[in-house]
Amino acid sequence: MAWTIPAVRMRFNLEKAPRRMQIQPHQVIMIFNEVRAMTVTLTEAAARHVAIQLEQRGHGLGLRVGTKKSGCSGFTYAVDYADELSDDDRVFESHGIKVVVDDANLERLDGLEIDFVTTNLLNQGFEFRNPNAKDHCGCGESFRV
Repeated sequence: MAWTIPAVRMRFNLEKAPRRMQIQPHQVIMIFNEVRAMTVTLTEAAARHVAIQLEQRGHGLGLRVGTKKSGCSGFTYAVDYADELSDDDRVFESHGIKVVVDDANLERLDGLEIDFVTTNLLNQGFEFRNPNAKDHCGCGESFRV
Protein backbone atom coordinates (compact mmCIF):
# COMPACT_ATOMS: atom_id res chain seq x y z
CA MET A 1 0.00 0.00 0.00
CA ALA A 2 1.45 3.41 -0.98
CA TRP A 3 0.39 6.79 0.34
CA THR A 4 0.28 9.85 -1.85
CA ILE A 5 1.10 13.09 -0.04
CA PRO A 6 1.68 16.63 -1.27
CA ALA A 7 5.33 17.54 -1.61
CA VAL A 8 6.44 19.77 1.25
CA ARG A 9 8.93 22.60 1.08
CA MET A 10 12.04 21.62 2.96
CA ARG A 11 15.68 22.63 2.93
CA PHE A 12 16.30 21.11 -0.49
CA ASN A 13 15.13 22.32 -3.87
CA LEU A 14 11.86 20.76 -4.97
CA GLU A 15 11.50 22.75 -8.20
CA LYS A 16 12.27 19.70 -10.32
CA ALA A 17 10.51 17.22 -8.04
CA PRO A 18 7.02 16.01 -8.90
CA ARG A 19 4.15 17.84 -7.19
CA ARG A 20 3.15 14.64 -5.40
CA MET A 21 5.39 11.88 -4.15
CA GLN A 22 4.60 8.20 -3.66
CA ILE A 23 5.92 6.83 -0.36
CA GLN A 24 5.46 3.62 1.54
CA PRO A 25 3.97 3.69 5.09
CA HIS A 26 7.29 2.61 6.66
CA GLN A 27 9.03 5.61 5.04
CA VAL A 28 6.89 8.15 6.89
CA ILE A 29 8.86 7.79 10.12
CA MET A 30 12.15 8.41 8.33
CA ILE A 31 10.75 11.53 6.68
CA PHE A 32 9.30 12.98 9.88
CA ASN A 33 12.57 12.37 11.73
CA GLU A 34 14.13 14.86 9.28
CA VAL A 35 11.47 17.57 9.69
CA ARG A 36 11.79 20.24 12.38
CA ALA A 37 10.40 23.69 12.85
CA MET A 38 12.54 26.65 11.91
CA THR A 39 12.91 29.22 14.67
CA VAL A 40 14.15 32.71 15.38
CA THR A 41 13.86 33.78 19.04
CA LEU A 42 14.36 36.74 21.33
CA THR A 43 15.61 36.59 24.89
CA GLU A 44 13.48 38.28 27.55
CA ALA A 45 15.86 41.26 27.55
CA ALA A 46 15.60 41.67 23.76
CA ALA A 47 11.80 41.32 23.83
CA ARG A 48 11.55 43.91 26.60
CA HIS A 49 13.75 46.34 24.63
CA VAL A 50 11.76 45.86 21.40
CA ALA A 51 8.45 46.31 23.28
CA ILE A 52 9.66 49.62 24.74
CA GLN A 53 10.87 50.82 21.33
CA LEU A 54 7.60 49.87 19.63
CA GLU A 55 5.61 51.61 22.36
CA GLN A 56 7.69 54.80 22.03
CA ARG A 57 7.36 54.66 18.23
CA GLY A 58 3.61 54.30 18.49
CA HIS A 59 3.14 51.66 15.79
CA GLY A 60 4.65 48.53 14.30
CA LEU A 61 3.98 44.80 14.25
CA GLY A 62 7.31 43.70 15.67
CA LEU A 63 10.96 43.32 14.73
CA ARG A 64 12.10 42.52 11.17
CA VAL A 65 15.39 40.64 10.98
CA GLY A 66 17.32 39.86 7.81
CA THR A 67 20.79 39.80 6.34
CA LYS A 68 22.58 41.78 3.68
CA LYS A 69 25.85 41.17 1.87
CA SER A 70 28.43 43.26 3.64
CA GLY A 71 31.58 43.22 5.71
CA CYS A 72 34.69 41.09 5.66
CA SER A 73 32.95 37.73 6.11
CA GLY A 74 30.00 38.04 3.74
CA PHE A 75 26.79 38.96 5.61
CA THR A 76 25.69 41.39 8.26
CA TYR A 77 22.44 41.46 10.20
CA ALA A 78 19.76 43.94 9.18
CA VAL A 79 17.28 44.89 11.90
CA ASP A 80 14.28 47.18 11.44
CA TYR A 81 10.69 47.59 12.56
CA ALA A 82 8.13 45.36 10.87
CA ASP A 83 5.24 47.59 9.83
CA GLU A 84 3.59 45.20 7.38
CA LEU A 85 3.80 41.59 6.25
CA SER A 86 4.28 40.21 2.77
CA ASP A 87 3.49 36.75 1.41
CA ASP A 88 7.08 35.55 1.80
CA ASP A 89 7.39 36.62 5.46
CA ARG A 90 7.51 34.13 8.31
CA VAL A 91 6.43 35.32 11.74
CA PHE A 92 7.86 33.93 14.98
CA GLU A 93 6.64 35.04 18.38
CA SER A 94 8.95 35.23 21.36
CA HIS A 95 7.98 36.64 24.78
CA GLY A 96 4.98 38.36 23.19
CA ILE A 97 6.99 40.08 20.42
CA LYS A 98 6.69 39.16 16.75
CA VAL A 99 9.91 38.53 14.84
CA VAL A 100 9.53 38.71 11.05
CA VAL A 101 11.96 37.00 8.66
CA ASP A 102 11.47 36.72 4.90
CA ASP A 103 11.97 33.43 3.08
CA ALA A 104 15.20 34.61 1.42
CA ASN A 105 16.89 34.99 4.83
CA LEU A 106 15.29 32.13 6.71
CA GLU A 107 17.89 29.48 6.00
CA ARG A 108 20.76 31.76 7.16
CA LEU A 109 18.84 32.78 10.29
CA ASP A 110 17.25 29.48 11.33
CA GLY A 111 17.98 28.92 15.02
CA LEU A 112 19.05 32.53 15.62
CA GLU A 113 18.71 33.86 19.15
CA ILE A 114 18.73 37.63 19.59
CA ASP A 115 19.70 39.11 22.94
CA PHE A 116 19.91 42.73 24.09
CA VAL A 117 23.01 43.33 26.15
CA THR A 118 24.22 46.36 28.10
CA THR A 119 27.91 46.40 28.99
CA ASN A 120 27.93 49.96 30.41
CA LEU A 121 26.00 53.22 30.03
CA LEU A 122 27.43 53.82 26.55
CA ASN A 123 27.51 50.32 25.10
CA GLN A 124 24.29 48.45 24.52
CA GLY A 125 22.76 46.65 21.58
CA PHE A 126 21.58 43.44 20.05
CA GLU A 127 23.78 40.37 20.24
CA PHE A 128 23.16 37.62 17.68
CA ARG A 129 23.74 33.93 18.42
CA ASN A 130 23.51 32.19 15.08
CA PRO A 131 24.19 28.43 14.90
CA ASN A 132 24.61 28.74 11.12
CA ALA A 133 27.50 31.22 11.31
CA LYS A 134 30.70 29.39 10.42
CA ASP A 135 33.00 32.38 10.85
CA HIS A 136 32.94 36.02 12.03
CA CYS A 137 35.16 38.91 11.04
CA GLY A 138 37.54 40.36 13.63
CA CYS A 139 35.30 43.30 14.49
CA GLY A 140 32.27 41.02 14.89
CA GLU A 141 30.08 42.95 12.44
CA SER A 142 29.79 40.29 9.74
CA PHE A 143 29.52 36.52 9.48
CA ARG A 144 29.82 33.67 6.98
CA VAL A 145 27.47 30.71 6.61
